[in-house]
Amino acid sequence: MSTTVTPPPKKVNRIGLEVLNYKGSKTTLCAGCGHNSISERVVEAFYELGVEPWKVAKFSGIGCSSKSPAYFLGQSHGFNSVHGRMPSVATGAMLANRNLIGLGVTGDGDTASIGIGQFMHMVRRNVPLIYIIEDNGVYGLTKGQFSATADVGSTLKTGAANELPPFDCCALALKWGATFVARSFSGDKKQLQILLKAAIAHKGLAVIDVISPCVTFNDHDGSTKSYAYVKDHEEALHELDFVPFYEEISVEIPEGQVRDVELHDGSHLRIRKVGRDFDPTDRLAALSALEEAEAKGEVLTGVLYLNTSKPTFLELLNMVEEPLATLPESRVRPPAAALHEVMEELR
Repeated sequence: MSTTVTPPPKKVNRIGLEVLNYKGSKTTLCAGCGHNSISERVVEAFYELGVEPWKVAKFSGIGCSSKSPAYFLGQSHGFNSVHGRMPSVATGAMLANRNLIGLGVTGDGDTASIGIGQFMHMVRRNVPLIYIIEDNGVYGLTKGQFSATADVGSTLKTGAANELPPFDCCALALKWGATFVARSFSGDKKQLQILLKAAIAHKGLAVIDVISPCVTFNDHDGSTKSYAYVKDHEEALHELDFVPFYEEISVEIPEGQVRDVELHDGSHLRIRKVGRDFDPTDRLAALSALEEAEAKGEVLTGVLYLNTSKPTFLELLNMVEEPLATLPESRVRPPAAALHEVMEELR
């Protein structure tokens, strides 16, 4: 007598998609690379929030980090740009289609070296984009030379020491206009996933600098971006919780212990104090905290700064509500009279 075995129901998110719908190609990065851990957190964050993957646009430049978008959200739009030029491409795409969720993935070389100029202009414009820096302090594709984020005194596997002061991408983002600035560690799954969820809910530029050790060239005793160093020197600013907009938001918040911040889509980021008083809405305090941490050799992680009131680049330009890419030619092409007037002004 044969029996029919009913397979268990597939696990789906709130919009009926399986986690498989949020994955991408098989990684070709080195085994143990921190970048792979970041890709896994991206998959989890978008799946658990129930974001439609085809409403996401992924952008990258050149480098190990810029290969990462191939490994998640395979149903999303994607553009792999020139080295260091991803911010301008992403800015153009977000101006053309404001209905998309923009996700840029870059590295410390792609951002802090060849791409530093484009990064800074994107920051000052507050482009609505999630900007993940996979920061390992070296150029992994060209055999492990120091990048512009390598700390003074850190060494290569050859023993050569870095003598140049580093760029702190979080400090740059804080100073010049990003409205969500955070740092995390690829090995801290819970914190990184919450930061990604908060960044998805944020309207404006969300810069997340993720220390992501390079297991091939920069995971040794002399490195300040190795797994061992970050685990020993990580200083968490706070504990984080994230409550999506579609869940009931009701909690009793003890005074002085928990800060509750409503994000743009109605989600809430809950920040619990850990051992120090820190106000993530105080930009100068965040810069000071980074300076103090650098002097102590600490790696501060968590939300460094959050501003939910500053207008985005799209708002500053008084963009229409409809995505420009969907407008008919009659609305985007100036009439002949307008062009004639411009030409007359130039005579």
